[in-house]
Amino acid sequence: MTTTHTHDHAQGAGRTRLVIALALTSTVLVGEALVGWLSGSLSLLADAGHMATDSAGLVVALLAAHLATRPSTDRSTWGMRRSEVLGAALQAGMLSLVGVTVAVRAVVSLARPEAIEPAGMLVMGVTGLGANVASLLVLAGGRGASLNMRAAFLEVVGDTLGSLGVVVAGVVIHLTGWVQADAVASLLIAALIVPRAVTLLRAAGSVLMDFTPTELDLAEVRAHLLQMPEVLTVHDLHAWRVASDLPVLTAHVVVTSSCLDAGRYDDLLDALQRCVADHFPIRITHATFQIEPAAHSQHEAHGCC
Repeated sequence: MTTTHTHDHAQGAGRTRLVIALALTSTVLVGEALVGWLSGSLSLLADAGHMATDSAGLVVALLAAHLATRPSTDRSTWGMRRSEVLGAALQAGMLSLVGVTVAVRAVVSLARPEAIEPAGMLVMGVTGLGANVASLLVLAGGRGASLNMRAAFLEVVGDTLGSLGVVVAGVVIHLTGWVQADAVASLLIAALIVPRAVTLLRAAGSVLMDFTPTELDLAEVRAHLLQMPEVLTVHDLHAWRVASDLPVLTAHVVVTSSCLDAGRYDDLLDALQRCVADHFPIRITHATFQIEPAAHSQHEAHGCC
């Protein structure tokens, strides 16, 4: 009960952070889009596009955070915990689209620069930078709670750097008249967006494909389990994440007949559970072990490792 209450409290705090960040981002988005259109600043429009993506991403993150709190049922035994991973993947896809679009527009602008009014760029750039810093402070405390919250935090980090690029470009244009600085800033924004999108896609894809968590070496886990005196072999060892904060492990553990005859089954099971919960970089509290006698292997289909 305590664990559930703590998890629900963390989810509620995360949703509150996302709502505040969404309100700040959406407000600045409207201002940047309007001033970018009036001033002719591509970097300001690029940052507005980035913020539009981030606003959509924050909406996705809010929806995913809500769905992740839905209780489990017989039809959905893990609830909807994986929705936060799907949300992160969607955000990564949107980031990729914006990054490519901004880069293409920036290259065209470098070849055919247009007149830009730097005053509007500076005003909205500074405003956006302030709002993004505020959003960063709001989201920073929850960025490690889930992949979904991490994605939202990274979205706002990119916005902050993008706003900084707009400010720098505005200053350069105001002082030197070199309007290509706007396109250069746009390319830098795109360069910041794409790697983050790739990182998010890789992390989300790893969870969706049920890959072993990168922090966990299954060979080391198997070796550690085999150190227990009554364990003969370990097979069908699998580890994956249902959600970014829910690692799961299953294994078939073949034990000596003396262990079963002496009734030490409960003690061995407790030892196995403690092993995976305490001895590795990630704490696995949801582990399922099938304890088997050596003769049981004759009745299994050996299709797994």
